[in-house]
Amino acid sequence: MERQEEPVEAGQRSLDLLRLSSRWTSAEEVSFSAAKTEEEEPSYLNTFNSSGMFQMVSMDKMSVQYVGSPQHGYDVGAVQANCPAPTKRIAYYFEMTVKNAGQKGQVAIGFTTKEFNLRRQPGWEVNSCGYHGDDGFLYHGQGKGEPFGPTYTSDDTVGAGINYSTQEFFFTKNGELVGTVCKDIKGLLYPTIAVHGPNEEVTVNFGRQPFRFDIEVFMLKERLKQEELIDKSTLSPNVSHWIVRSYLLHYGYQETVNSFDVESGIMSPHIPSPQENGFQEQGDAYALSNRKILRQFIRNGDIDSVFRNLREWYPQIMQPDTSVICFLLHSQRFIEYIRAGQLMESVNYARAELNKFFTIKPLDELLEDVIALLAYEDPSNSCVGHLLDPGQREFVADSVNAMVLTTSPGTKSMEDCACSRLEKLLKQLTQCSLERRALNDGQGEAFDVHKLVHTKRMSSIDK
Repeated sequence: MERQEEPVEAGQRSLDLLRLSSRWTSAEEVSFSAAKTEEEEPSYLNTFNSSGMFQMVSMDKMSVQYVGSPQHGYDVGAVQANCPAPTKRIAYYFEMTVKNAGQKGQVAIGFTTKEFNLRRQPGWEVNSCGYHGDDGFLYHGQGKGEPFGPTYTSDDTVGAGINYSTQEFFFTKNGELVGTVCKDIKGLLYPTIAVHGPNEEVTVNFGRQPFRFDIEVFMLKERLKQEELIDKSTLSPNVSHWIVRSYLLHYGYQETVNSFDVESGIMSPHIPSPQENGFQEQGDAYALSNRKILRQFIRNGDIDSVFRNLREWYPQIMQPDTSVICFLLHSQRFIEYIRAGQLMESVNYARAELNKFFTIKPLDELLEDVIALLAYEDPSNSCVGHLLDPGQREFVADSVNAMVLTTSPGTKSMEDCACSRLEKLLKQLTQCSLERRALNDGQGEAFDVHKLVHTKRMSSIDK
C-alpha cells in the first residue's frame, strides 16, 4: 500500500515546491526585478555614430547644423539618438523643431536601424522611414517618396513616433497628428534627424521638455481602442458569475460564496452540471467547510489547531513529516512565535521541529530566511520582514487549501489544485499577450493584470 502512495506523494511535493518557489519572494526582490526590466530611453544625439562630414552637433548634443556642401544625395548629415526607441510600451515619440530651414528646407525626421548609412536621408534606404520637410512626402525604404502631409519650415515642430499596438509609424506637425504608415521594419529602431542644405539647423526633444503633441492622450486613446475591441466580444450567459464563484469555492471562502449567491439572486445555490456554463464545480466545492476552518485558523495565527485538524481529517497530507507542506506549517508556527515576541519559545521550537528540514536541499535557503528573523531586534523592518506580513499567512493558507483539494476523489492532476479557474484564465491571457508580442518582434506592452486592475479601480474612483 505504501508503494502505491509514493507517486502521489512525489506529485504533491512537486506541486508544493512549484508554488513555494514562485511565491516566496520579498517586496524588495520584486521591486529590484521590476527595476531591471526598465528600458533606457533616448536622451541626446550620438556624435560618435554619425558621418561627421556634413553636420555640427551642439555641445549639449541636442541640436544639429548643416555645415557641408550638398553636391548629391550622399551629402546628408543624419544623426541618430544615443540609444534605440524603447519597445515595452504602447508607443514611443520624440520631436524636432526647425530653427532654420535654410534655402531648401531639406530637413527630415524618422527612424532608422543601427546599420543605417548616415550620409542618407531617413527613408531613402531600406529599413528606414522619414517625413521630409521640403515636400511633405513620406519616404519608406526607397528614394521615391509618397504624398503624406504638409511641408514644414523654420519654427515648425514635427514629431515621429511608433505605435506598437498597431505596428505603425505616426508623424505630427505643431501638435497635430499628420498621419500613420505601416511599420514593416523588424528589430530596434533609432530616432533619427537629418539636414541637407546650407544653414539648416534643427533641435530635438526626447522628452526633457513638454511635447507640442499630447502623447499621453494619444496613448490613452490607443488603450481605449484595445479595450473597446475586447468589450465588443461576447461571452456565454453567466460565465463571469461562475468564474468568480469557482474562485471563491476553490479557496474555501464559504461565507463569501453564500453572500455572493444571495446578491446574485440565487436563493437556493446549486452546483452546476458539467455541461452548464462549461464549468464543473464539484471539485472546487470539495471539503469546503473544512477548508474554510483551516484558512481561518491560519489567518488567526493558530497553527496548532491546523496541525490537529489536518492529522484528524487528512493524515495523508502530513506524511512524511518532512514534506513541504509540513515545512510551511512548522515555519509559520515559528513565525507566529516571533510575531508574539516569544523568542525563547521560537528557539526551542526551531530546535525541535525546524532542525530536520536543514537536510533537505531545496528548502535550506528558505529555512535560513525564516531563522534569520531571530537576528534582528526589529524583524518586521528587516530584509525578511515580509514573512511577518498578512500575505505570508495567506500564502500558507492557499498552500494548505491546495493540498486538501488534492485528496478529492475526482482530482485528475495535482497541478489542477494549485490555482483556480480564474487564475488559469489570467495565465492564459498573459500567455496570449506574450505570443502576440512575439509576433511583433517582442514590441508593445505586455499584459499586466496588476496594472490593469489598478487602472480600472482608479478610474471607477475618479467617476
